[in-house]
Amino acid sequence: MSVPVPWWRPFDTLPYAHSEPLIRCRLRSQPEDFVVDEILAFGPDGDGEHRMLRVRKTNCNTDWAARRLAALAGVPHKMVGYAGLKDRRAVTTQWFSVHLGARPEPDWSLLATDGIEVLESHAHKRKLRRGVLAGNRFDLLLRDVEGDVDALAARVVAIASLGVPNYYGPQRFGREQNNLHRAAAMFRGAPAADDRGRRADRHLRGLYLSAARSQLFNEVLAARVERGDWHSALPGERLQLRGSHSHFLAETIDERIRERVASGDTQPTGPLFGAGEPLTAGEVARLEAQIAAPFAQWQQGLAAAGLKQERRPLALYPEDLRLSRAAEDQVRLQFSLPVGSYATALLRELAAVWMDG
Repeated sequence: MSVPVPWWRPFDTLPYAHSEPLIRCRLRSQPEDFVVDEILAFGPDGDGEHRMLRVRKTNCNTDWAARRLAALAGVPHKMVGYAGLKDRRAVTTQWFSVHLGARPEPDWSLLATDGIEVLESHAHKRKLRRGVLAGNRFDLLLRDVEGDVDALAARVVAIASLGVPNYYGPQRFGREQNNLHRAAAMFRGAPAADDRGRRADRHLRGLYLSAARSQLFNEVLAARVERGDWHSALPGERLQLRGSHSHFLAETIDERIRERVASGDTQPTGPLFGAGEPLTAGEVARLEAQIAAPFAQWQQGLAAAGLKQERRPLALYPEDLRLSRAAEDQVRLQFSLPVGSYATALLRELAAVWMDG
């Protein structure tokens, strides 16, 4: 089946904020090159019918690990919860919940041959829900490095201060952007389908909707990066308090607002389209409407699906960003990111990366 040429901007064509990458390198030559530790927003309750498990998994995705936990515990897959999805070709530590009820706790060590190691097990009262994370810590080893490694240190300092565009990463859009192609077909009235042409279930339809919504955000952010005002508050901006989900409308921009934005206390945001009136006004509302105009059918589809207007910060600020030389042709990069952000958005401002998995 021929794949239509997209009219949207693919991730690898989005504009850079800090100019072209300084190095070329390889990532994920082995799972240990990509280490992620999940930071949960709360701790275990200490009692309850669920077991809350801190799991280190190697070279397996989150849903597959959840199914293996369910099978060993003798419970349906839906009785296993997790807060976030993690990469497959990586070593990732994340939390799962398993509703055991009156069942005895199984010997989790039996999953070691599947690349699953249960590090902690605690009683808990409820199922883990998606999104209840504070963020993720990353430890990446970049191999076969070529380019201006000495200049990387200055780039890292600049990124730590100014951040990077908070783009949704390519994994959001599926292999060869198939999630976007299927979303576009769905919005045209075609039945939602999976990779084999079968009718898509609710989960897959949700992925397609999320991909389309994320692409619209990337389109707006890319335009703001090209304009050079992705860090600036424009009249009618929706500003979000940093470290919070609270935001407010700034119809006019005075010196106090400029100071708050410059200090990082508040952040300009971009649209997550859905039903209802835009949350912005004035210049920003007009700009976002202009950029999204070619995607009117998508906007209508998102609203019809019941999604509401929301906002997302335009800038991503990594924390504890550290760079070190691991070997002559290897660089180690360590940082923490808030929930919902993508390491690929940071990496692309530093390196042109070949992924081995």
